[in-house]
Amino acid sequence: SNHNSISWIKGIPELNIARAPGNTCLSSLASGKMGTIEEPINNSKGCGGIMRVAPVGLYAKDSITAGKIGAESSAITHGHPLGILPCYILASMLNMIVYNNETIEVALDKSVHQYYDEFNKFNNEDVDYLIELINKAKKLSKDNISDVEAISSLGEGWVAEETFAIAIYSCLKYPNSFKDAIICSINHDGDSDSTGAVAGNIVGAYLGYDAIPDYYKDNVELKNIILELADDMSVDVPI
Repeated sequence: SNHNSISWIKGIPELNIARAPGNTCLSSLASGKMGTIEEPINNSKGCGGIMRVAPVGLYAKDSITAGKIGAESSAITHGHPLGILPCYILASMLNMIVYNNETIEVALDKSVHQYYDEFNKFNNEDVDYLIELINKAKKLSKDNISDVEAISSLGEGWVAEETFAIAIYSCLKYPNSFKDAIICSINHDGDSDSTGAVAGNIVGAYLGYDAIPDYYKDNVELKNIILELADDMSVDVPI
């Protein structure tokens, strides 16, 4: 239909306040063009894409669809393969964690394999670099090294592949504690709100709502709206 309906969340005053949106997202949207994987809009690999794809993983009917739409939705604003590829893996692995009850590490590994088998649209150099970073994060999570030191060796999180690697490290190090994984993911000198957001996506999906301490949930702004959206998404009408 062409009636161009707009979601009810547009009318919520708190969601009509500028909250330091990323420059890449702003300039991409201001251009009036929509980036695609085949026709990138820029060469940005900032973390604005990976911060927004988690709902795709929850809503898609399977991990292949989740990965594909995760990649396509990040490509709207971010053109660099390393801005898009981690979004494919994150959306896919969240789908596997929630619907197939996979562990974080198994979902991660399966999503990487799925990328090669089902999508495989980026040049090998970028893919190899990301896989190397993911493997480094996995190894560090099993090493006896301080979190601050481990994270600084992975990067600062301003670009998507580093955001993803830091989140992966934190969740593999503390898979059974939402609090510990989140604290780990944000206690560094880099883009800590982004790394915390993605770590929260992963460990939250794995442990479930009840495992998130109340003092985190009770103080979240727009808590009831978030819960209503979550309920809406869980209705069985997947894409």
